[in-house]
Amino acid sequence: MFHDLDASLAALVQGELALPGITVSFATPDDQFPPSGVTLPAIAFFLYDVRENHELRTNQWENTRQESGMITRRRVPARVDCSYLVTAWPNDSAPNPAQDEHRLLGDVLRVLLRHREIPADYLRGDLAGQQPPLRAMVTAESRLQGIGEFWQAMGGRPKAVLHYSVTLSVDVFESTPVGPEVTGTVIQVGQGVTHES
Repeated sequence: MFHDLDASLAALVQGELALPGITVSFATPDDQFPPSGVTLPAIAFFLYDVRENHELRTNQWENTRQESGMITRRRVPARVDCSYLVTAWPNDSAPNPAQDEHRLLGDVLRVLLRHREIPADYLRGDLAGQQPPLRAMVTAESRLQGIGEFWQAMGGRPKAVLHYSVTLSVDVFESTPVGPEVTGTVIQVGQGVTHES
């Protein structure tokens, strides 16, 4: 599930960012970044928090009609918020790395703000066709205690970050058969008189 979300985010950024040769990485943004296999310039999405969205929790059921006419029922999937720190990593040979970093981060911000839901064309794996659509937003608050403590723990120098959250559905419930679809009613009026509709 998370690898499909990573692939979807990479497709979104690479599909809409007008910068050829940009790498999208999901590696930890520590003092060893970039890891081997990641070439600069790069945009790093670091998944640092996953939790159920209790505001979107529901006890509703979904009924699905099978081709056989039978109805199956299942609970609505759980909704989970995936929180990312997004950082930009300019090319080492850039004449002004800080300026390039901010330009890259600004370009990514435009792409992410453009979509309140990840467009279906970019969804990969099990996320393709998922309902409801994947809600996405650049958030004002982080689930981290302190961004300074985060960078200290990573052993790296502080960088500008975007806080980005995607809400996806996680199907944890099995479908159960309910029975055949009800297609009519039988009403009995009086004694022994039957009316069908």
